[in-house]
Amino acid sequence: MGALFKRSTVPVLALVCILAACAPKEKSVKIAVAVPLTGDMGTEGQGLRRAVELAVEQANAAKRFPFKLEAAPFDDRADPKEAVNVANLIVSDARVVAVIGHYNSGCAIPAAKVYARGHVPMISPAATNPEVTRQQLSPDWTGPKIVFRVVPTDDVQGAYAAEFVFSKLGKKKMSLLHDKTPYGQGLAEQFQRTYLEQGGQIVSSDGVSIGDKDFKALLTRLKSVAADGVYFGGLYPEGGLIIKQMRELGMGQIFVSGDGSRTPGLIDVAGDSAEGAYATMVGVPVELLAAASQFVADYKQRWKGADEEMKPFDHFGYEAAEIIFEALSKTGPDRDKLAQALRQTKYAGVLGTTVFDEKGDTLNKTITMTQARVKDRSFPVVK
Repeated sequence: MGALFKRSTVPVLALVCILAACAPKEKSVKIAVAVPLTGDMGTEGQGLRRAVELAVEQANAAKRFPFKLEAAPFDDRADPKEAVNVANLIVSDARVVAVIGHYNSGCAIPAAKVYARGHVPMISPAATNPEVTRQQLSPDWTGPKIVFRVVPTDDVQGAYAAEFVFSKLGKKKMSLLHDKTPYGQGLAEQFQRTYLEQGGQIVSSDGVSIGDKDFKALLTRLKSVAADGVYFGGLYPEGGLIIKQMRELGMGQIFVSGDGSRTPGLIDVAGDSAEGAYATMVGVPVELLAAASQFVADYKQRWKGADEEMKPFDHFGYEAAEIIFEALSKTGPDRDKLAQALRQTKYAGVLGTTVFDEKGDTLNKTITMTQARVKDRSFPVVK
């Protein structure tokens, strides 16, 4: 009887398999997340990935669309060449209707050109160099205007820092350092421009390279010029080492940087030397945004791992996803129609109300100054 049973079930099982293979698969639509997922900046990119995945999971659970959404992560490794490779992969996938990324301005600027040729709209949650969106106004721009961002630009951030240092802190002489990237150099140049307009003096200006570890020779020279402080345009891996080595050399001057340094990673690198370091951030810290309280609670409920703490730009990534969803609900999964709808955005969410100008920049221009506190790896607002 056992043998007879086995023989009789074979055709049935085969039929079940054939029917399953032939059954229509659920249609899916992808939102690409193009950020650094490995390397020094990987922790920041992973936070953005988690935020977007949370938004996607919530949209699917609410059955917001007649198709399944997918968050498709792509690792650009914070490298401009890899960002272009990633962009080409994204454009070639017909199921991708939009991109949330890139994190670094140096990656966002060249990748945006690829997305324009493929008509794939892109919203950056973190890239702040003005050229990211401004390039769309150039006569040689190929394709439609598809680039947007939910963060203020470096010209706003650098100017704010310069006014704060000169007027609020009363520091009249500063040294400039930057990491020679579009982000870091652009931030430092805007700081310098506004600081000089205020009446301040820039006593030295130097560039460093991404990946440099030993800055003591440079800092020893800076120590001799007797500036009131150092302004650094760049990211936390180099920023943390600079401030650590400043303190080791007995340099008690202030250290001021931008949003690329406003992360617990700065404290991880610099240790106790990070205490009191100033760092601007675009927008307002998420914990102070009343409209973001539910997002914060949902994020902490969904991501509980020791290495899954919320990062500074995660709420911007979440908001970018929600803005895309709002437009997608009006257009369906059509790249061109989606880009057109995004240009008409007026979305009230965790960041307040987001409206884009002709370049795709948010009209929200709020900048906040914060200061590192080592004991709890935080950056309280300076009032």
